[in-house]
Amino acid sequence: MWCSAMIREEFLQGVELFQSLDSEDRKRLAASLRRRPLKKGEVLFRKGDEGSSLYIVRSGRVKIVLPSETGDEVSPAILSEGDFFGEMALLDGMPRSADAVALEPSELYALNRGDFISFLINNEDAIKSVFSYLSLRLRRTDDLLEDICFLTISTRLARRLAELAENYGQQEKAGEPIEINLKLTQKDLASMVGVTRESINKELRVLREKGLVSTEGNTIQILDLERLRKRAHLYTAL
Repeated sequence: MWCSAMIREEFLQGVELFQSLDSEDRKRLAASLRRRPLKKGEVLFRKGDEGSSLYIVRSGRVKIVLPSETGDEVSPAILSEGDFFGEMALLDGMPRSADAVALEPSELYALNRGDFISFLINNEDAIKSVFSYLSLRLRRTDDLLEDICFLTISTRLARRLAELAENYGQQEKAGEPIEINLKLTQKDLASMVGVTRESINKELRVLREKGLVSTEGNTIQILDLERLRKRAHLYTAL
């Protein structure tokens, strides 16, 4: 038990939201965390559920999903180690505003509402960090809506793939393909772009024919990032 508490405390020290805490406060907060493992594809919560905890990603990756009544979905964010989510329902007392689903086997830490609110009341820097995260996510959602309204499907997919390469790409050495370190189905990609799976299938075929990407199962490799970024209307270097 002592070892587990030490691991949680050390982990919190590397999470931006909690870096302003002194050792004693961090130790006290770490003792309040509950471990929450998730299997790949497991739903942590659904839109409309009551929100009672903030979640911090310890390992793995979780996607945030905005579902529709027709069964379509949009995924505005993929969260990985050190990211936190679920704070909106704790702050406004409203139901969850989206689904949270594990993209791969993941481990989270859960912090209940009472401990979270007490933590914020006693920590001005933490409040600023939460507002910063909320602002960033709102901007990402605005960007996604803008893309859907004004960009073609081809450009939107190229833009998402370039962003995934930047955030999750692995490359053995310069000049070799960049492999996106996420196992993404075509349905996952469709939710990130805001289109149907059939549209993604068609656009991926075009990108393969142009020599920009290769796909095998749920693995995507970027073969020519520079051309992909031009297709996405992104011209700054990674």
